[in-house]
Amino acid sequence: MSSPLELRHLRSFIAIAESRTLAAAAERVHLTQSALSHQIRALEAHYGLALFERTRGGLKFTAAGDRLLALAREQLRAVDDAERDLLRMKGAAGGSLRIVLECHTCFDWLMPVMDEFRRRWPEVELDLVAGFHADPLGLLDEGRADVVIGSAPGARGKTLAVRPLFRFEILAVLPNEHRLARRKRLAAADFAGETLITYPVPEARIDLIREVLAPAGIGFERRTAELTVAILQLVASRRGIAALPNWGVENYVSHDYVTARPIGARGLWSELHAAMPAALGGTAHAEDFVAIVRDTCAARLAGIELL
Repeated sequence: MSSPLELRHLRSFIAIAESRTLAAAAERVHLTQSALSHQIRALEAHYGLALFERTRGGLKFTAAGDRLLALAREQLRAVDDAERDLLRMKGAAGGSLRIVLECHTCFDWLMPVMDEFRRRWPEVELDLVAGFHADPLGLLDEGRADVVIGSAPGARGKTLAVRPLFRFEILAVLPNEHRLARRKRLAAADFAGETLITYPVPEARIDLIREVLAPAGIGFERRTAELTVAILQLVASRRGIAALPNWGVENYVSHDYVTARPIGARGLWSELHAAMPAALGGTAHAEDFVAIVRDTCAARLAGIELL
């Protein structure tokens, strides 16, 4: 029996598994939603089996869909490995990739990204530039880093290669007994007079302050801590409140360690981008690092939207 399966179908299966909705998956594989639906229906007609079920949580794979998803992961990994080997034969690999994090909760998902990159590119030295930096993009100019993962670089990005990663919601994090914990969401005025616990970075780099509190003229106290777990411990012990990415607090909220609430009527959202020198953009290992970040985070982090 001839098979209709092509690499594009396998990539669609991966996109659906990681995006959880047909619309988001279609965007990832550069198709319209109707075109992706047609692609799925054609496969279901060929095999005579349903591949997905529609649930409240999005598309769910049937047993037949799970089998093709396993095939997709196996085959696409082999294809990617072969293509990287061809690049090595051209002498296109090697060197180093030094990563700087502007958003320090990124530590929570960076380790599996680095593990996968080292598996794919063992000849590229991957390193993390430690510490807090007032101007992470300046490290690129000084030749002290190769990739900055952080917010959109704005006008400075015109001289850089910038790759969008994903957007995520920033949540207010409160002690369980806090007076604001009963609210469904917080407004700017709710932060007045509170102690805000943040990373030790300039206020202009803190979304809550820049986008919400400063425009509303809200006064607050500020205390800093370098580690996410330290911030959460301070919040839990009623030393103040914080604002952290949804993925950074999910586990602590599920264990009733702290309470998290949306900020503003539509939520406070931020974006992560990878910025690198223009000369590095387009190189196979740098672009593959970006792809690994996107794919790994789509699979592991709930509540994000790929850009």
